[in-house]
Amino acid sequence: MAWLLVIVAGILETGFAVCLKLSHGFTRLWPTVAFCVFALGSFGLLTLSLKKLDVGPAYAVWTGIGAAGTAIYGMVFLGDLVSVLKLVSISLVIVGVIGLQISGSAH
Repeated sequence: MAWLLVIVAGILETGFAVCLKLSHGFTRLWPTVAFCVFALGSFGLLTLSLKKLDVGPAYAVWTGIGAAGTAIYGMVFLGDLVSVLKLVSISLVIVGVIGLQISGSAH
């Protein structure tokens, strides 16, 4: 259950990163509100998961999901540059997240 919280928190991290861009420096109301909601949800779920998980693997998985998710979202929906190197790098992040999740121990 704790790993599920980390995964959902990582997905919410993607949401807050995208909304941060869409807020244009917190000058647009609804993306700013969405940023706050996603950020609070993401940090809240990460905090709950850390009651059961080691901080290193949990944090790495959380940031990995957020980084990969944000990069993928940007390429698909925001017109970010797509390159073979970027896709390979995102794949390596995902493989690392899976490895850390497998290796992470619960207390």
